[in-house]
Amino acid sequence: MTLTKRALAEVIGTFWLVFGGCGAAVLAAGVPGVGIGWLGVSLAFGLTVLTMAYAIGHISGCHLNPAVTVGLVAGGRFPAKEIPHYVAAQLLGAGLAAAALYLIASGKPGFDLGGFAANGYGAHSPGKYTLLSALVAEVTLTFMFLTIILGSTDKRAPAGLAPIAIGLGLTLIHLIGIPVTNLSVNPARSTGPALFVGGWALAQLWLFWLAPAAGAVVAGLVYRYVFEQESAE
Repeated sequence: MTLTKRALAEVIGTFWLVFGGCGAAVLAAGVPGVGIGWLGVSLAFGLTVLTMAYAIGHISGCHLNPAVTVGLVAGGRFPAKEIPHYVAAQLLGAGLAAAALYLIASGKPGFDLGGFAANGYGAHSPGKYTLLSALVAEVTLTFMFLTIILGSTDKRAPAGLAPIAIGLGLTLIHLIGIPVTNLSVNPARSTGPALFVGGWALAQLWLFWLAPAAGAVVAGLVYRYVFEQESAE
């Protein structure tokens, strides 16, 4: 499969992740009487990854996330030279999803942009958690997410079940992290909504690039040098 086709798959997949996950948060989470709440939003994010992993995993690997891409590079599973293509595709998909979501949400009478599912800390954290709390949460949860990805896609793992483990893993991560930062673990997912919110969301966006990337790289290195099967075995 050519790099162009794989990048296009990443655009579509990341669009679905941001549109589905953030869309659930913006359009459905707070609806009086039928709102899906944080549990529903967590499931939405998990289901987007699960469905796309089966749909495009065999095409692009279904990264949908710059942190996943750099983590797979650190883990020796992906060539570093392709990082720019994948990250650009993921950002494009996230931006298009945020734009589509904005067009839908703004069609409701009395529309208020609000946080628009953006990620934040301090006054912009759902639970008013500090910068340090947000940093530790995002690094730790991204580390665990990449560990799940690397372990479930290992050639020693049961074949065909990786999307289920990854989707459920992302659901659990959201259940833990939404109160802290609205949960990112994905710089593209954070960037899409931040482009529309502007102001504070853009000012705090650095954390949601730095922390997921750091957690992913550490996970990739740990898995590669501690858990990866040695060729002599």
